[in-house]
Amino acid sequence: MPLDPSRIRALCFDVDGTLSDTDDLYSQKAAKFLPNFLFKDRDHAARRLVMWMEAPGNALLGLADKLHLDDEMVAVVNWLSRHQKHSSKEFLLVPGVDEMLKQLHGRYPMAVVSARDENGTMKFLEQFGLVKYFDVVVTGLSAKHTKPYPDPILLAAQKMNVAPENCLMIGDTTVDIRAGKSAGAQTVGVLCGFGEEPELRKMGADEIVEDTTKLVDLLK
Repeated sequence: MPLDPSRIRALCFDVDGTLSDTDDLYSQKAAKFLPNFLFKDRDHAARRLVMWMEAPGNALLGLADKLHLDDEMVAVVNWLSRHQKHSSKEFLLVPGVDEMLKQLHGRYPMAVVSARDENGTMKFLEQFGLVKYFDVVVTGLSAKHTKPYPDPILLAAQKMNVAPENCLMIGDTTVDIRAGKSAGAQTVGVLCGFGEEPELRKMGADEIVEDTTKLVDLLK
């Protein structure tokens, strides 16, 4: 269904590939090392490889979503969140996201809804001074189940005192879109991350935009 901006009362943002840069440059470099005889589409394989390295939890959930193994994979991701060593690497910001959030701040309550662990999520938000824009931060272990289940979005909606159907979930993967639709929210898929337009549309995204900053134009 087409996006209905009049219904939107709150915004929920994924992090990896939505607010945090997808490292396209790394994908291009990785593609050069993948042999042609093993990979029909080296660029696509390289993007998936970088996705695994940058956000293994999200990558696992994306795979589980396609294989219908959500319960099993959520258990694995929760275990990883509790036991992984926290990386000291610097994060990258999708260009223009800070200005976009500044423009939207005050117009809508806003939440982060991420499958990342709390430590990694907060480090990213703090590094770029984004914490002030968000009323709620929901991470991988905040709710009973993480995405693609609706629980994190339902929790964010409750904390923002907004009905789930009046929320807009913005994300780059089928995991984000499925979670949003399951919660009764509208959804926007962004192409600056690891999701691809055909799969996002197939999952039922109400709108697709080239990158997250284009959200401002949708909400005018």
